[in-house]
Formats: sequence, structure tokens, C-alpha cells
Amino acid sequence: MSPYEGLQNLVDQVPALLQPFVVALAGMVPYIEGEGSAALGVIAGINPVLAAVAGASGNILIVFVIVHFGDRIRSAIVGRRAEKKAAVGSRVEVLAGAPAAAGADEHAEGRDLAPAKKPSKGRERLMRWVVRFGVPGASLIGPLALPTHLTAATLVASGVRRNWVLLWQVIAIVMWTTLITLAATGILTVLTG
Repeated sequence: MSPYEGLQNLVDQVPALLQPFVVALAGMVPYIEGEGSAALGVIAGINPVLAAVAGASGNILIVFVIVHFGDRIRSAIVGRRAEKKAAVGSRVEVLAGAPAAAGADEHAEGRDLAPAKKPSKGRERLMRWVVRFGVPGASLIGPLALPTHLTAATLVASGVRRNWVLLWQVIAIVMWTTLITLAATGILTVLTG
């Protein structure tokens, strides 16, 4: 028995009504995503349109969750930094009357800023794409280097508006899932005759 037949037998054990949900769940996994889960669904014998819709839906759902929580986390961090900066500023104003203290506070304010960590190679590449192609280009090209999960989280963490990230991630997910589903369907047709 070939791996192809083994996968079909495995999928046949799942009720037909639940098969798209299994594809959607696989679409939520980084590196499998909508396109990988749709291709697996097609190979397993699920209708290509249903497999593509299920895979893309699962991928879009998890990206929505990541973007939503990533935006909330970023807002909280930025808010805390602003509060901390305001507290340091008010402390400087209170101590401004003492000449020695004012000079000391200028140095203290510099210590409050933590040195930034060096970004990973993947994040550096993604940010170069954002600078070069904008969010649309980075979202459409991003799946070649990083999962959409990481691309979306990185874009939101860098300050890109949540709705803009979601729009272009959905477009990218639909585009890549459609392309890979068509390729999987074509290859399967050629192989099975």
C-alpha cells in the first residue's frame, strides 16, 4: 500500500462531516497552515474546494487570534513604557531645582531604556520586505520564509495597524491556499490518471 492510499484509508475512518474540521485544525498549525492542510486534504480524497476553504478558514482563524492578542499585548507594553517615561519626566521636574540631582537624573533616564535585543534573521528579512514592499508585499511573500502566524505577529508587534495586517494576511492565505490546492489537484490528477 502506498502512503497516498494509507492517508486516504486514515481519512476514510473519520466521518465525512468531520473531515473538513480536521483539515481546518491542521490549517491552524504553523508550517502546515492553510495551503499544507488543503493539499493534504486533496491527497486524502476530500473535495479540493472544500479542502481549500477548510484549510484557509483554520489558518485565518488562528491568525485572527494571534493578531488580536498580539495587538493587545503591544498596546499594554507601549502603555507601560509611556507611564514609565511620564514618571521619570515628573521625577526630573521635581528634582530640577537641585543642580546636582538634575545632572544625575539625566543619566538615570538613559539607564531606564533597556538595550534592544538583536532581531532574528527571519524577523530582519521580514522587516526588509516590509520596508521594500510594504505590508501587502511582506504578507504575500512572507509565507516563503515564515509561517503566516509569525509574519502576522511580527507585523503587529512592529506597530502596523491590526486591521491592515488582517486584511493582507487573509489575502495571502487565500492566495497561497488556492495556488497550492490547484497544484496538488493537478499533480494528483497526473499521478492517478
